[in-house]
Amino acid sequence: FPSHDSRVIIKKGDFSDPQVQDLIRIHLHGMHQNTPIEHSFALDFSSLQKDSIRFYTLWRDDQLLGCGAIQELNPYHAELKSMRTHPQHLRQGVATHLLDYLLKIAKHSNYEKVSLETGKDSHFDAAIHLYKKFGFVEGEAFAQYNESEYSQFFHLNLSNQ
Repeated sequence: FPSHDSRVIIKKGDFSDPQVQDLIRIHLHGMHQNTPIEHSFALDFSSLQKDSIRFYTLWRDDQLLGCGAIQELNPYHAELKSMRTHPQHLRQGVATHLLDYLLKIAKHSNYEKVSLETGKDSHFDAAIHLYKKFGFVEGEAFAQYNESEYSQFFHLNLSNQ
């Protein structure tokens, strides 16, 4: 992803923007296609607007490339949510750019740990590869999650970085 591309910006997600609404719909549809609804933890519009969640979007000019969110679980622990690259912009470094940004927010917020829940089938392989590249390690269920055949959990300890 060309970091020198001055036309690329990350900003707080605007839920009234039709492109943002469309990408959230794409995200929810994708999650529900690959995971039974009772095992899907993707956040809908209202959930993404809770006070504990900061939702960001990545743009090039006026084109939405992707989104991601960070949710505070407690003052020391945050969760990554709603990571999604727009289907037209896959394999261009969008998720890497967003993940890097969200982890900078986590460090700036003094979280000691960042966790995430993701699926287990092959649709999640690229995301899992990215998380591992950033140092996330597979671990136990956290927060409201339970172990299941559809979920796996990754954690990144920020206190030693």
